[in-house]
Amino acid sequence: MGERFNEISDRHKAFIEEQKIFFVATATADSRVNLSPKGIDSLRVLDANRVIWLSVTGSGNETSAHIQENARMTVMFTSFTKKPLILRLYGQAREIKPTDSEWDELGKHFPEIPGARQIFDVSVDLVQASCGMSVPFYEFQSERETLSDWASKIGKEGVAKYWKDKNQFSIDGKPTNII
Repeated sequence: MGERFNEISDRHKAFIEEQKIFFVATATADSRVNLSPKGIDSLRVLDANRVIWLSVTGSGNETSAHIQENARMTVMFTSFTKKPLILRLYGQAREIKPTDSEWDELGKHFPEIPGARQIFDVSVDLVQASCGMSVPFYEFQSERETLSDWASKIGKEGVAKYWKDKNQFSIDGKPTNII
């Protein structure tokens, strides 16, 4: 059984900021559980009970569809180097789209990333830390530029067309309302 906390401590925040990858899990009452790896420089701890992360264009848009129906979200970090640790943030998320009034304010926390699709604002109500002693060591090499290159090449209009063609529904047929 891991340790439980009501908020993100300074030690937790430092650990989060060191990570090059995190994982996000969502589900509705009747959908498949979606678990997605996230990279790039796309997550910020705003305070002890709030994180935001920038979602970039992908082959699906499950997270968006899920939180429109059930706002619960789990964000997980794990140490692949140094001391073993798994850190989970449990909470309720809401989606901010580029057309929403909060986009500019929250977006300033991130570098400009081609293909940016949503910002998820997570109110954290539980932080859990567990050992992670069976997680193997991995070494970070670099970020992949493939998505940024693709989004830059097709431009904002091309990305919007991709959203319309590929990101309108979850794999369970739930609407994402991206456009």
